[in-house]
Amino acid sequence: IRPTPFNAILVLEIVDLLVALWLLHCCSCGWSETTRTNGVAKDETKEQELMSHERVKRGWVWNQFFVVEEYTGTEPLYVGKIHTDSDEGEGNIKYTISGEGAGTIFIIDELTGDIHATERLDREEQSYYTLRAQARDRLTNHLLESESEFVIKVQDINDSEPKFLEGPYIGSVGELSQIGTSVMKVTASDADDPTYGSSARVVYSVLDGERFFTVDRQTGLIRTAVADLDREKQDRYELVVKATDMAGQMGGLSGSTTVTIVITDVNDNPPRFPQKMYQFSMSEGAAVGTPVGRVIATDADMGENTDMSYLIKDEEGGELFKVTTDSDTQEAIITIKKALDFESKRTHNVVVEAVNKHVDPRFSELGSFRDQTIVRVSVNDIDEPPVFHPAEGTILEVQEDARLGALVGTVTAKDPDMENAPVRYSIDQSTDQEQIFHIDPVSGAITLGNILDRETAGWHNITVMAVEADNVSQISHSSVSIRILDVNDNPPELATPYEASICEDAKPGQLIHSISVVDRDEPQLGHRYYFTLAPEATNNRHFTLWDVKDNTAGIRTQRSGFNRHEQNVYLLPILVVDSGPPALSSTGTLTIHVCGCDPEGTIQSCNATAYAISTSLSPGALIALLVCMLILIVLVLLILTLKRHRKGQSMSEDEEDMRDNVIKYNDEGGGEQDTQAYDMSTLRNLFDFPETKGSLSESGPELRTLPQWIQGRMSGDGEAADFSLFKGYIRKKVEQTDGDLSVPPYDSFQTYAFEGNSSPALSLSSIHTLSTTSDQDFSYLSDWGPRFRQLAGYYAPGHPEEDGS
Repeated sequence: IRPTPFNAILVLEIVDLLVALWLLHCCSCGWSETTRTNGVAKDETKEQELMSHERVKRGWVWNQFFVVEEYTGTEPLYVGKIHTDSDEGEGNIKYTISGEGAGTIFIIDELTGDIHATERLDREEQSYYTLRAQARDRLTNHLLESESEFVIKVQDINDSEPKFLEGPYIGSVGELSQIGTSVMKVTASDADDPTYGSSARVVYSVLDGERFFTVDRQTGLIRTAVADLDREKQDRYELVVKATDMAGQMGGLSGSTTVTIVITDVNDNPPRFPQKMYQFSMSEGAAVGTPVGRVIATDADMGENTDMSYLIKDEEGGELFKVTTDSDTQEAIITIKKALDFESKRTHNVVVEAVNKHVDPRFSELGSFRDQTIVRVSVNDIDEPPVFHPAEGTILEVQEDARLGALVGTVTAKDPDMENAPVRYSIDQSTDQEQIFHIDPVSGAITLGNILDRETAGWHNITVMAVEADNVSQISHSSVSIRILDVNDNPPELATPYEASICEDAKPGQLIHSISVVDRDEPQLGHRYYFTLAPEATNNRHFTLWDVKDNTAGIRTQRSGFNRHEQNVYLLPILVVDSGPPALSSTGTLTIHVCGCDPEGTIQSCNATAYAISTSLSPGALIALLVCMLILIVLVLLILTLKRHRKGQSMSEDEEDMRDNVIKYNDEGGGEQDTQAYDMSTLRNLFDFPETKGSLSESGPELRTLPQWIQGRMSGDGEAADFSLFKGYIRKKVEQTDGDLSVPPYDSFQTYAFEGNSSPALSLSSIHTLSTTSDQDFSYLSDWGPRFRQLAGYYAPGHPEEDGS
């Protein structure tokens, strides 16, 4: 028969059927296990338990149940039989089951107790089923045995292939690793039962890539198979790993996965310069630090294995040039370390070496991890300014007493581009504003142009400029320091103070003062001074001069018994001479005061008429004085507080009186008979207002009495009076009242002047009854006396005799 895929499947099904039949045979023969369970109910009494020892127990009898998975037959698959030893085969017992799959997956013959599986089972989904068995009386349906639990196990067959659950896999290994180096581990899982047969026993093998890697059949550990893995040639490999169950035997199932292995880099390649020589050119006037150029060495490695550093190997190149590494591009940057000179050397060959920073000692046998190249730098000539000799500057010296025009020194500068080229010299006037020095523009000779004084300035720093005669743009500068040498032209002088003091009881030979000297000169051999008394003091019998020989001198007494009341001051002239040359001298006068001293020698007073009196106070006296001052301050503060308190009380009383007056004047009053509320004399003299102290008399014309004003306005044609002016009159009177305290209060005046509009009681005033059409005769008002003269003036304007009132 030709082998076809269909035939292969048929063979596998036949093999599975034979295995299942063999398992059933084992279950019914040698592999069965009889299990007896007591049918004792939980609710039996203790007496029945004791009696059970005297008779044979009844209970369940069955075998261990197994069922083969993936059964493909058309008939229900026999699983096993449950039986109780109380069944005598008369058919009066009914068997039933309950639990997982009872009645659906598993059915039971009620009469015989045979159990069959009606569905195809998969152990990978559920490996066992737990059920409970019951034996009942067929007639009464009472339980004959206690309900018992049993398990039906699903017997495994090889129906699941191994699977790589964590794939695809990615691993890594360093290049040039030794054979057998571990890379990574792969694991395949099989859903079949690992405790039964070989269905879950998995072995591994490499399908693709076995030339470079191997895999352990049992563990799945991948290892290197060669030692020459080179990342620079191939940086990754892809393997196909297969996992087969049944321990790799025929008929086993398999699964595969892809494993990507990345080759990591190691530092196995040295740096290499693409060229053995690089050429650059640079102007000789380039500043220090100017980049000359860049070179780079390549490295086949990657990452930090390509990090390198550069250095200059030759000594000459190291003096003129410096090399640094650009951390971003790994380039060597060559810069100028020292100024280049075309006239000295026109070409420089610099040896630059590249070295790996991270060298792996495992690969040291591969060779040196460094490389060298030559960088040739050509120097270009430029027109340079003159160069002074010496270049760092010149120090000259001249005597302080040198004459005008005397030669101080000479500076020299040369053109580096051409021999014997003419150079012109000058002094920077900003450094010699007083023009103390002159310079010859051709020879560079510096001469004196002004008188020197070392004591004023001991050094002079000037700047000399040199330019090419043919190109004045090429200019250079050099500093010249001129030291002024000292000449002894200042005499020595006594150092201050020029005064000394002695006690009246000074003893002969007592040292009373030490003399020192100041001299503005600074001789090269140092100072040496000589002291002596001036010729006019040679006959002095009171004091002597002692030369200490260290440029100081001491004054001593010659006698005792000084009396300040007889003579309290002595003048001692002292002659000081220096060592020259030439020797100069000066005379200084020392004033010596005679003073009164205490027994310890402390000076108390140097006045001839004053005596020292101790005026020191004891601490107790000082404290008493401070206490007295404090008491005086407290008394002053207390008096000021009392005065302020009394002033406050008087002000509050005045405020209360004013408030009482306001309240009293706010009362309406009792009419003309009430003479207590306010001064009636003021009302009686209503038109005799005093002059206002404010600005009212200054801001307008003098006010006239109301009757005269009204009569003036109503003369002639009998025109009605203008009451707006009357209101202005009232307003001015109010302002006068506010400004004068002697007139009636504002409230009383307002109440009298205006009583309001629309009053239910009507107005008591007759002012508003004035009308040209009124028939009432008011001439009787003139007979009421002077008090009603004003009112009569309003209502009886036809009486000419009152116009002047």
